[in-house]
Amino acid sequence: MSIGYACITVGVPDTALSSCVMKNASPERLKELIEHNLNSLENMISYNAENAIKLFRISSDLIPFGSSPANTLPWQDIFKEKFESIGKKISQNGIRVSMHPGQYTVLNSPDSEVVKKSIEDLRYHFNVLKLLGTKSENKIILHVGGVYGDKASALARFCENFSCLDDEIKERIAIENDERNYNAEDVLDLAQKLGIPAVFDNLHNSINPSGISDENKLIKLFAQTWKQKDGRQKIHYSEQKPNAKAGSHSDSVSAKKFLDFYRKINGSSLDIMLEVKDKNLSAVKCLNLLSEEKNIKALENEWSKYKYNVLEMSPACYGSIRELLKDKTAYPAEDFYALIEEALISPLSKQNIENAALHIWGYFKKYASQAERKGFFTRLENYLDGKTSLLAVKNFLLKLAQKYDEKYLLHSYYFWI
Repeated sequence: MSIGYACITVGVPDTALSSCVMKNASPERLKELIEHNLNSLENMISYNAENAIKLFRISSDLIPFGSSPANTLPWQDIFKEKFESIGKKISQNGIRVSMHPGQYTVLNSPDSEVVKKSIEDLRYHFNVLKLLGTKSENKIILHVGGVYGDKASALARFCENFSCLDDEIKERIAIENDERNYNAEDVLDLAQKLGIPAVFDNLHNSINPSGISDENKLIKLFAQTWKQKDGRQKIHYSEQKPNAKAGSHSDSVSAKKFLDFYRKINGSSLDIMLEVKDKNLSAVKCLNLLSEEKNIKALENEWSKYKYNVLEMSPACYGSIRELLKDKTAYPAEDFYALIEEALISPLSKQNIENAALHIWGYFKKYASQAERKGFFTRLENYLDGKTSLLAVKNFLLKLAQKYDEKYLLHSYYFWI
């Protein structure tokens, strides 16, 4: 069993990806961006390895304009050794990677130009996975596409255009049920016809259900599409964001909802990709919830990262968590994360926000300059008076943490969530 997240690593320095607009996509600029992005990817992989995260979706934005004629740079040759180095780290740490082309990669479009570009985009995604030295269990996840007024014809067109793909690309493709057009049974039928694996998405299934209401039964049926060469069956797990458009992913995974789902479906036999806004934070949460080691140090490490967010949002939860972690023989993971979740949805209070900001300032007050002291308190006062944003205060404190290399703060989620 592996649990992973998609594309962005939250709260980890030097992991952001960069891009540019097409008019600025000169070979020189693209080379700089790709070098930066590959370094960021390597840092993401290092973070995942350190945190026992064995499942990760690589962003399609890794190579700006990767499948577009706008990118004339021979990036595959220039960065061949860098890809190999990252791929070696992926392999050595047993990490399974994937990619997921965006909404404009539509293999069943009636527009031949769209199909042509989609095939080129699939080739780009394959090339990234190939350069990393990955094998066929590292998939490219694809939605079936549109209906265009005739689902039967659209499905037939998908099959026809799929047959045009190179065999080495075909063996990387897995298809996923979506929230509008193709439900779980549609995707199952198509996957069985093409002999490719299908990825079950629980949130999409709740919005666009099939005739089979039992999630556990559906997952078992999806399992039959996964052959040995495809690796362990993979599913997508997400939760609906409250009071948002159907299909909007929640900010964080609920510990209780995830555990209920995991136990219901016997999740230990699956690879579970979380689709959630806080990305790796939820992945670490779920791994800790399922940990067989049950080491209190894992929760203490999490507390060191969340504590100032909790103090900012709910001093009551802050006190409860401190009490909870006093027993070093226990492993109260469910209660711990329930309190974290309760804190993070608590109403904002300027008094609590000020208190947390002053705690952060305490790390610098002994050696900060007079100008820095004035800068902090002016921003804090302006925030309390409604003249500036909390982000302005936090960004100033972040710059101080970076300047004075306060690693404890730099690994805190205070600046990121």
